[in-house]
Amino acid sequence: MGAFIDLAEQWGDDIVCPIAAEAMPSAPADAETYGYLSGLILEEVQKGVNRILLALHGAMITENTLDGEGTLLKRIRAIAPDIPIAVSHDFHANVTVSTVTNCTVLTGYKTYPHTDLYETGYKAACILYDAMQGQCNPVMAWRKLPLMSHTLKQGTDDEPFKLLIRRCREAERETGVLNVSLFGGFPLADSPYTGSSVVVVTDNDDLLANRIATDIAEACWDSRHQQIYQSTPLSDQIQTAKKLTDGPIILLDHCDNCGSGGTQDVMTVIRAIMEAGLEDVIVAAVWDPKAVATMQAAGVNAEVALPLGGNTDMPAIQQSGHPLQVQGNVTHLTDGRFRIDGPMYHGLEVSMGPTAVLDTGNMQIIVVSRHIEPWDPGLFHSLGIDPAQKRYLLLKSRIHYRAGFADMARHTLLLDGDGVTTSDYQLLPFHHLKRPVFPLDPLCSFEPNPVPNGL
Repeated sequence: MGAFIDLAEQWGDDIVCPIAAEAMPSAPADAETYGYLSGLILEEVQKGVNRILLALHGAMITENTLDGEGTLLKRIRAIAPDIPIAVSHDFHANVTVSTVTNCTVLTGYKTYPHTDLYETGYKAACILYDAMQGQCNPVMAWRKLPLMSHTLKQGTDDEPFKLLIRRCREAERETGVLNVSLFGGFPLADSPYTGSSVVVVTDNDDLLANRIATDIAEACWDSRHQQIYQSTPLSDQIQTAKKLTDGPIILLDHCDNCGSGGTQDVMTVIRAIMEAGLEDVIVAAVWDPKAVATMQAAGVNAEVALPLGGNTDMPAIQQSGHPLQVQGNVTHLTDGRFRIDGPMYHGLEVSMGPTAVLDTGNMQIIVVSRHIEPWDPGLFHSLGIDPAQKRYLLLKSRIHYRAGFADMARHTLLLDGDGVTTSDYQLLPFHHLKRPVFPLDPLCSFEPNPVPNGL
């Protein structure tokens, strides 16, 4: 959005921004909310504009469509068939034919954690602007893979995605290539479109676009076994953590990551760490508005005993919520607002809602009233806590934590607990997923043929 605004001002445009909204992943968006948000955009299109710049995630599912973004773009096209449209997508987009065929240009993030939002929007908008000036004619090629890679293996500082993204950047240096995007996909979305894909934009060169799209897609498919996470028993990882002496040591409760759709109130890992006797642990964060309200009523320095977390049942994995009885002192109470200083969403003010810190002796637990993934140290600093001074940071995160904590960590351990953001896809009841797909169907194959509609 920042890039769109900067460029529109540079071009002397009058800017219309009907809506800017974001939420943590969860259940499908209700039809009323989707209708309201998309309706605001469609109303402005109906009034008349000369170009459209859209920052869309790319994996939206609602009660009335399995393709939120593609459906929106089809509706825009019905109103304004010839309007130039630039779209930026998240690295985790499940790209659809409706999206690709109803926009002029599509670009995607090349980083996970996502630190190139501005650059991605800038590239999409500039290609569109050049096309409107007659300086290029964007054409796109798209390859969809039958591959649901594990999010834990999608970090772009790790192999195989580090090499795959490098190949995308190298391809962009070829004459006539405007943009190359590899999308890891959002595997926890239950839709026919779920999975990895490649989109290549060239200047009026279909053959070049298709060649590069095929090359990148085949390289991604060849590395599919590297994209699968191998789990380790929770007890083994905790024992490993106990033996480490130099901190900070980051412990990732990755199965309960709200940034991927987790409830953020599963207490399995926290309970296990308490029982193992780890000391000097700080937890970010448990979602429990009721517990926050109890601590607010008690006040700072009060000693409280209360059930924490476990408020949400998870029928998708056939588990019920189980609160953990805790006791300790309330050390901090805030409104939960802070500004992000790190590279991901830099400068944005966010709100955790009313927030409290409970000190149980060996563990400090940050309890929030709104879901937020802990990827920025500002979360701790807003509570007067220096995370670099703690021995263990227990974060309900997967990869995004690296944006703010990778340089701080001496060690990082993945803790396999419970939660709907599990990497064990066998636990998840997919109803709409197109099969066969790897790794659910290990013997499935990939034929890198162009998708329908001439792409």
